[in-house]
Amino acid sequence: MDESLNVTGMAYYGNETMFPTASPTEQEPFFKYEWWQYFIIPWVAGLVGYATNVLALEMTFYPVEFFGILIFRIPTEPWGLFGWQGIIPTKAQKMASVCFDLMTEKLFNVKEIFGRLDPVKFSEVMEDGMLLIMDAIINDVAEQFMGDSWNNLPKEVRDDVVITAEADANEFMANFMADLQAHFDDVMDLKAMCVGTCVKNKHLLIKIFQECGDKEFVFIRRSGFYFGFLFGLGQMALFFFYDKSWVLPVAGFIVGWFTNFVALKIIFQPLEPMKLCGYSFQGIFLKRQKEVSEIYARVICTEILHVKAMFDDIFVGPLSGNFYAMLRAHTLVFTDKMTAELKPLAIAAMGAEQFAAMKEAIAQKVLDEIPNIIDQSYEYATEALGIEEEMRTKMKELTPAEFEGVLHP
Repeated sequence: MDESLNVTGMAYYGNETMFPTASPTEQEPFFKYEWWQYFIIPWVAGLVGYATNVLALEMTFYPVEFFGILIFRIPTEPWGLFGWQGIIPTKAQKMASVCFDLMTEKLFNVKEIFGRLDPVKFSEVMEDGMLLIMDAIINDVAEQFMGDSWNNLPKEVRDDVVITAEADANEFMANFMADLQAHFDDVMDLKAMCVGTCVKNKHLLIKIFQECGDKEFVFIRRSGFYFGFLFGLGQMALFFFYDKSWVLPVAGFIVGWFTNFVALKIIFQPLEPMKLCGYSFQGIFLKRQKEVSEIYARVICTEILHVKAMFDDIFVGPLSGNFYAMLRAHTLVFTDKMTAELKPLAIAAMGAEQFAAMKEAIAQKVLDEIPNIIDQSYEYATEALGIEEEMRTKMKELTPAEFEGVLHP
């Protein structure tokens, strides 16, 4: 029985088909998809890596306050059931506390720093302000309590009272500052002040991280594309041999996560310099220790730990009651000395009870006015404390492991 091959390419044995044979036009192509569809895979992966890293950085810092529908949320977590808050703003209290502990444990001693103020020099700096307020206070209070009796006193007597007050003002301020230094922890909680400032003004903590890690964040964004492209080459090869529909989206998710992970590792690892093939390798953030130390000290001392903020906390902070009790005690002693020459005449004119009330009024006015003139001491106090210089120097001396905690607590 003869074999024959019909025009369709099917082999027959008699009337039965033996097997199909493929014509050249029906063979499966080498590329299942167009070549450009494979070509764009690494480029898309690079864009995905870049976009996910940019988004991750933005979500680290923003929004500063929770944005969304607040149905359910764990306060210490950035996410809610329908919404988000930046990771750093969410953890502002914890991160500020960690940063402050780093400062006080590794960079400076709070009491030792405040002890650098010279009480005598401080009183000299405050002298002009004290003279102005004492002149006004004495005349106002004396007229209030003594009336015409004060105005009828010889000018020499009235001037003596003012001169005595002015002469004693420096001693009063120097003694008070020395007492304040000895009991600094009783009148100010520096950690509470710093943490509270960061919690109330979360943008300050964001500013610290963004300025210190500016170059690292640029690297994270750019590396997302570079690493994404490299991993995309692997995706392309995988998809060429295994073209299931789920391969690309799953690989895209892995690329997004892995590019961020690798970037962070390169920033902070290795901690110590490592030699490899003649080259030294170290985390890129750690290589910038000296530069970051300058930035960190400047931002902290400009925005948070400055003299004005410290005095404001002393005046109105949670321990201000202790401060005013201390100031009141010194003011009463000062007032006693100041009115000693006037006492016999004043008691004769108004009585002992009214004289005591007058001294109390003088003391209260001094208490009220001290915060209004304290700004005269800011320049001297800033220079004497030298917090920024101390922080800058000590940060440069930290070990890489200790320094890592600055931006990676």
